[in-house]
Amino acid sequence: MEHCKLYKSHLLFPEDRRLIIEGPVPPQRISELTMHPDLNAFRRPAEQHEALIEIAELPEGRIIITRDGETIVGYVTFHYADEQERWSQGKMEDLIELGAIEVANDYRSLGLGQKMIQTAFEDGQMEQYIVFTTEYYWHWDLKGSGLNVWDYRKMMERLMKVVEMEWYATDDPEICSHPANCLMVKIGKQVPLSSQEQFDRIRFQQRFMY
Repeated sequence: MEHCKLYKSHLLFPEDRRLIIEGPVPPQRISELTMHPDLNAFRRPAEQHEALIEIAELPEGRIIITRDGETIVGYVTFHYADEQERWSQGKMEDLIELGAIEVANDYRSLGLGQKMIQTAFEDGQMEQYIVFTTEYYWHWDLKGSGLNVWDYRKMMERLMKVVEMEWYATDDPEICSHPANCLMVKIGKQVPLSSQEQFDRIRFQQRFMY
């Protein structure tokens, strides 16, 4: 499957700052930039920087960033699901995970998350994919945001809905382990029915005995 990556960039001036949102960013360019020290939600900033480069090197990998000068202050990742997760079981070429989204503390509440996700979907470049994200409450920055679990989930749902991602049911044990966890999905207009049906089989794997 050929992965179409259309580079897009936007210049923003929130609160007298000059920020650039751009992507998909190639690995060489990411390697030239530095990570903001607050980008440590998933791993240490230096390790996360390496991870972004590795994802950008993947044929299907996409990194959308917000940068302040030469410093990455926010990012969104897109890639195939981890081999350990059920979402990779069908080896579907048109099933892409929105894997991580993070914005440095000083740059939150500026709408950067929404803008980065919208940039990824611009000009219909994701219409050939089923894009999904798994939201687990233990990944959420409840302390830093000051939100409770339910308010944080509402915030994440609003964030994903800017590109019309919707809540989908599943019997995945990790998602079902807490009622705040959820699966959100956007099925592109060019996705064949066969892929949609295969995705349904991945979402529901429990077979009940009667």
